[in-house]
Amino acid sequence: MSFNNYKVPYTPGALYSSKVAYFSMEFAIHQALKIYSGGLGFLAGSHMRSAYELKQNLIGIGILWKYGYYDQARNQDQTLQPVWYEKNYYFLEDTNIKFQITIHGAPVWVKAWYLSPYIFRTAPVFFLSTDLPENDYISQTICHRLYDANPSTKLAQFILLGVGGATLLDHLGFNPDFYHLNEAHAASAIFHLMKKLKSKEEIKKKLVFTTHTPEEAGNEKHDIYLCERMSYFGDLSLDEVRELTGIHDEVFNHSLVALRFAKVANAVSQLHGKVSRKMWAPYEDICEIKSITNAQNYNYWADKKLYAAMEEEDHGSFDERKRYLQKRSFDNVSDQCGKLYDPDVLTLVWARRFANYKRPDLLTQDMDRFEALISSKKYPIQIIWAGKPYPQDYAAISTFNNLVNLSKKYKNLAVLTGYELNLSKRLKQAADVWLNTPRVPREASGTSGMTAAMSGAVNFSTFDGWICEFAEHGKNSFIVPPGEYENMKVHEQDMYDMEKIFDILESEILPAFYDRPHDWRAIQYQGMKDVRYRFESKRMADEYYRIMYQ
Repeated sequence: MSFNNYKVPYTPGALYSSKVAYFSMEFAIHQALKIYSGGLGFLAGSHMRSAYELKQNLIGIGILWKYGYYDQARNQDQTLQPVWYEKNYYFLEDTNIKFQITIHGAPVWVKAWYLSPYIFRTAPVFFLSTDLPENDYISQTICHRLYDANPSTKLAQFILLGVGGATLLDHLGFNPDFYHLNEAHAASAIFHLMKKLKSKEEIKKKLVFTTHTPEEAGNEKHDIYLCERMSYFGDLSLDEVRELTGIHDEVFNHSLVALRFAKVANAVSQLHGKVSRKMWAPYEDICEIKSITNAQNYNYWADKKLYAAMEEEDHGSFDERKRYLQKRSFDNVSDQCGKLYDPDVLTLVWARRFANYKRPDLLTQDMDRFEALISSKKYPIQIIWAGKPYPQDYAAISTFNNLVNLSKKYKNLAVLTGYELNLSKRLKQAADVWLNTPRVPREASGTSGMTAAMSGAVNFSTFDGWICEFAEHGKNSFIVPPGEYENMKVHEQDMYDMEKIFDILESEILPAFYDRPHDWRAIQYQGMKDVRYRFESKRMADEYYRIMYQ
């Protein structure tokens, strides 16, 4: 097909005619397209699916990661081994578009690949690559690993996404009404737009920004002189950059600059909106920060047969379907760990990106109580952990490996590798209880519990992120009652949450599951109903047009 004067290959809906380019470092679109790491990608993937379902005039801009994020393998002792394999995608279309951008003072060739909306039923997405014979080896490696730990390589990736993506739009003739930055990784596009639009005021008419990070220290920052050496600012001098951005020290804060150039920004839950507005209030010249709560795509994630049985109140069919989903999912446990899980035993799952603030090992901090829990004859329980730490997050890798070693001692504990889209879906189908333990208020939104509820799992969570808008304790989920966290040290907060989790498991969740199956099923049903529309990504994609793209 021709990519001159590109248009989405379907007629946009009347409510969604504004042209939007959506920049994201990762898109979790399909298991076969391994260009994502975790929640940001899962969110972007659902956004692209719903944009297609609503026929929005929106295209995605990403990077074609040659080795993906990483493949999660095991050492001989079952502990974590990150490995990188070359990926090939024969379903992507060569656009025959090649152009040069400047990185580290040198020209770098960029090639664009195209994902048709009819492959995976998503909005069209264009992927950029520097893995070309025209480039030297260092330039080829820019698109090798998602979230490369080397600061210079990461900045080069940011330039590729931002400047490369904005340049691609010029070559396509797709002149967006709005440039949407999903996180600040593509903020370098601002400096390309300065050349094109000539003023900050004109950029502010076209740029919108989604922030996902609830702590100021967690936002991407780099040495401003390194940014200059990497050609992040294009042809602008450092004095011009300081005048434009208002950054006068030596640290370039990508999110801060995005907030100063955006027409409007959004946080990803109502609570995150409050946290973000307070967090950025000390800074001058910040755009308004609204809230659009993250969501996930029902058509991709939900088990339709389970929903049909729930809606018909066919309890027998519902239980039979959930049992089937669990037995199928438990094949992963037997395959990886040699353990046979029982669908009649309550299955608790903790699965998401491994990061220490998410506290995957929280229950194991009191081993006496933990061993009493997992050895109970009256209320048996089986537990699954899964998730990918960043390959250079050695503290999180240590936590993962400690859980692996612990699980070897018990037939009802399992730690799985390969937590990508397929395993994520299976584990949500496997779960009776989906455990979420972030340290409040560090989870901006979190979305894994949404898709778990779509598979009949009951959420059990600390009161953070999207859960604050969803949870009704004992009705559609279970929540850890918030403590006076602001007056607690980190260890005290962890011990408080851990004790409450044990208390609720022992006195409420396990008795309801085993002794009152009708009540348990009612909680499952209510969670499935409450998540379907309020936390479905067509609602979210619609809100972006109504709130951000106006």
